[in-house]
Amino acid sequence: MDSKGNIFSFQDLKVWQKAVEFAERVIKVIDEMDTPRKHFRLIEQLEAACTSVSMNIAEGKGRQTTKEFIQFLYIARGSLFEVVTLLIILERVGWITKEKVLDFQVMAEEITKMINSLIKSMRK
Repeated sequence: MDSKGNIFSFQDLKVWQKAVEFAERVIKVIDEMDTPRKHFRLIEQLEAACTSVSMNIAEGKGRQTTKEFIQFLYIARGSLFEVVTLLIILERVGWITKEKVLDFQVMAEEITKMINSLIKSMRK
């Protein structure tokens, strides 16, 4: 429990908040896409990866040790890289615009820096 009496202290992490916002925006873009049914697996993978970032931050925060939390932060960062890769692929096949991909890359870069800073601060 944190100082505010919140059992889910991961909600206080700015990086978690940014990751949730990132997932929300990706999902909204997915909802706007008109894609062939045969490629639905790519969309499912994108949804899973974008939500995995905040979920791994939350799960790591709920672990017993700092070492475990750091491992989940690495997994969250990997999921973020997966999202960016999928977005680039979707842009190349014409399902989303390059501008949207660039916007997401800016957000992903900010979240990556936040994750890296959090890892670094816990290793001291």
